[in-house]
Amino acid sequence: MKQIITLFLLTVTTVLVAQKTDYNTKKGYVVEGFDVITYFENDKPVEGNKKYQTTYDGAKFKFSSEKNLNAFKENPTKYVPQYGGYCAYAVAEKKKKMYIDPEVYEIRDGKLYLFYSSWIGSKLGDWQEGNVTKRQAKGDKNWEKLKHK
Repeated sequence: MKQIITLFLLTVTTVLVAQKTDYNTKKGYVVEGFDVITYFENDKPVEGNKKYQTTYDGAKFKFSSEKNLNAFKENPTKYVPQYGGYCAYAVAEKKKKMYIDPEVYEIRDGKLYLFYSSWIGSKLGDWQEGNVTKRQAKGDKNWEKLKHK
């Protein structure tokens, strides 16, 4: 009996510790179910299909094709959005997690950054003002504190 309880506790602990990052999973998927591969390969991101999905780091991702699903599985860190898929500007400048508009993004230095957008405007423009390299460094530092909350 002790062995069963120990095994159960190890399993629960492993599952709880397995996800290293808090991902923005609005609508149940990272990037609201958009195919992260398409951000890098298309002019516009494409929504994923439930037929092609996987879990990475405890979070679910959808893809528009089996080809994209396989590409992600081969190198997930290449495609995972920065800051868990939360608004890059909000992480960097406000030290907070904010939802995004999955169609407002930037690929910079081979990485995917996502942004909040409303009828007033997009945070992508604010992100691009001034020294973006400095803003990225600020975002990286802030994300180290935010990613587990």
